[in-house]
Amino acid sequence: MRSTLVVAVSALALFGAAEAAAQAAKAPAKAEAPAVNPTIRQPGWKTPRTAWGAPDLEGYWSNATLTPLTRNPRLTPKATLSAQEAMQIEKIWAKALADSDAQTDPDKSTEQLQAEFTQSELVKIRPDFVAAGGDVGGYNTFWIDPGNHIMEVNGEYRTSLLTTPNGQFPPRKAGAPTSGMNYRDSYDSYEVRGTGDRCIMGFGRNAGPPMLPNGYYNNNYRIVQGPDSVAIQVELIHDSRIVRLNGKHRTDGVRPWMGDSIGWYEGDTLVVETTNIPEGQALAGAWKNLKVTERFTRVSDTRLNYQFTVQDPDVWDAPWGGEYNFYPLNGVIYEYACHEGNYALPAILAGARHAEEQAAEAAKAKAAAPAKGEAKGKKGAD
Repeated sequence: MRSTLVVAVSALALFGAAEAAAQAAKAPAKAEAPAVNPTIRQPGWKTPRTAWGAPDLEGYWSNATLTPLTRNPRLTPKATLSAQEAMQIEKIWAKALADSDAQTDPDKSTEQLQAEFTQSELVKIRPDFVAAGGDVGGYNTFWIDPGNHIMEVNGEYRTSLLTTPNGQFPPRKAGAPTSGMNYRDSYDSYEVRGTGDRCIMGFGRNAGPPMLPNGYYNNNYRIVQGPDSVAIQVELIHDSRIVRLNGKHRTDGVRPWMGDSIGWYEGDTLVVETTNIPEGQALAGAWKNLKVTERFTRVSDTRLNYQFTVQDPDVWDAPWGGEYNFYPLNGVIYEYACHEGNYALPAILAGARHAEEQAAEAAKAKAAAPAKGEAKGKKGAD
């Protein structure tokens, strides 16, 4: 795990972007650009084919990256970075990870360790790591595998995976419908907890569609092709999406997890169209009439370009989307045994019941307090 989104680098490893640019200006980068850029389709390169003639997309892939889903305008308004800026950011990030990986002092208290973690360079770059690794029982850096590089697409170092003009989600229509599901503050039952807590689906839209890196770990995939279908296995929560080739969308009203995906080939590209996405997988509130179109294209032996387009006429005025490159996973996908040793769900519910008991006792004590005061006053009068 340690070597592998976003979601999202909310504070981006553009930590000190201005400083990084200044450092880059003082001294040229020592590393030279490779003679062949693996992210750009090279003239004369031919897409490999399966035995039945389809473009060969099979293999183990990863989309872990330092580039966040949305651009952080406080750090940079630019859509792309120079190669020197990207390298400086990656160096800062690598050092922050190494510092955070240092051996923990066994003589320090939990409170001291938490305070140090929240003040670390790692958290300055990724403030959201506090929620993942700062609390008791949370993940420490050893278990976090967020990616090590700024996403490079067609020779450009991107500052967001979204390709909208400002790198943000487009504005929603006034009065646009939203998903009615709110897992975050629901503690009544396991049935109303999030799909990640219940080991049903991964967090951060790894499985998609669209398929997005979650920024923490398990951003790995396996693609298997057949003449009539394509299977996309997702490491996180062991999801597998089946794309039916040259088929039609279901009309029975059933909304399976990851939606209903059909696909076809356009030259060297696999096009996947997904509808019937369940409310539990709403994207920015859109789900009922949400349609996601994905395009998978091999651009070199080591890169698989991924583009997605999102549209829902009830929520947005126009389609929007994003782009990134998958790169080969150095290994294979192993079983994600989510429920083995998983005490999170019973602990969450037990904590909620305990909080309710405390609130009930406090309310009872408060209700009894005036009665005691009245009794004391009456005794004094006698």
